[in-house]
Amino acid sequence: MKIVVAPDSFKGSLTSIHAANMMKSAIETMDDTMSVYMKPMADGGEGTLEALLAATGGKRVPVTCTGPLGEKINTSYAIVDSDHAIIECASIAGLVQVPTDKRNPDMTTTFGIGEVILDALDRGCSSFTLGLGGSATNDGGLGMLKALGMKTWDRHGNEAGPFGKDVTHVSRVRLTDIDPRLAETTIKVACDVDNPLCGERGATRVYGPQKGATAEQMEQYDAALNAYGSILESVLDQPLKDTPGAGAAGGLGFALLAIGGNLVSGATLLGATMNMEASIKDADLVLTGEGQSDEQTLYGKAPGHIASLGNKHRTPVILISGSLDGDLDALREEFAGCLSIVNKPMSLETCMEKADKLLYEQTKQVIHLWKNGGNRE
Repeated sequence: MKIVVAPDSFKGSLTSIHAANMMKSAIETMDDTMSVYMKPMADGGEGTLEALLAATGGKRVPVTCTGPLGEKINTSYAIVDSDHAIIECASIAGLVQVPTDKRNPDMTTTFGIGEVILDALDRGCSSFTLGLGGSATNDGGLGMLKALGMKTWDRHGNEAGPFGKDVTHVSRVRLTDIDPRLAETTIKVACDVDNPLCGERGATRVYGPQKGATAEQMEQYDAALNAYGSILESVLDQPLKDTPGAGAAGGLGFALLAIGGNLVSGATLLGATMNMEASIKDADLVLTGEGQSDEQTLYGKAPGHIASLGNKHRTPVILISGSLDGDLDALREEFAGCLSIVNKPMSLETCMEKADKLLYEQTKQVIHLWKNGGNRE
């Protein structure tokens, strides 16, 4: 019997690789004759770098760059086949890097992402995969573009800075100073959302609150990103603000479009990289999961992509997540089963602390059920 384990990360608790290892260990404890294939997944956010490194065998490159709060941090990216860079934005400008009491879109920046791109260019990279998701920023990619060479000024002719608060002051930009090597590169942008830059479904209104934005700031930022986006569109003579995914990572998707990036589904991209469809087609059962699942799981998230592949090839896919919320009927229509790892009342902190053991035990329960009649036609 062949089982594929393809979880996303359980954010704040388990990487996708750790989760896959716990699932594999639980399966083998229940029946060591089962063939278990680990396919740790991601969809552009946290865990994307680890998943792609595991799939491609690339080389990790340590780098020092500007963090989300403007401080210097030590992080890393990957280089595959000597000239392809894989960059996870969550490890450079991620929400998890900013303490809750310091979350304020005024004070965060994507500048470090531009610095890492430059480092990869200096090492001879000519193609890029950037994973968006989990960002602490709402600067419309202003910081990244400034790191790459874009010049910006406010209405008084003073140079505008690279932080979120500065996007509200940008009145003029110049793109001719952006690193010319970017014109010779290909950039794939893996994202898990299809939000436009502005409006009710835009970067600010949908994701601003989790980044610390107040109601007043959300009004200011939505208007500011609209104006900033229009300035860049005018210079580029391209309509980009309404492109699906432009609002990803606080508008970073928009900025990457401005330098020629191609936005694609992160889950689809990673799945193709690791030959996921063929593995699922050949499997008897697939287990996936994530930190929290709701109906949004079905729209661009890694477990939703796994479920669609399973349904295509009539392979049952069971979802095991940290918690289940929202429209569970919608989830049950796509998954053969939906379970939470929480097996008794406990606090969120306890659940996150014990996530590996809870996932291990719930996986054992699933395999026990499967062996005792759950796999019958």
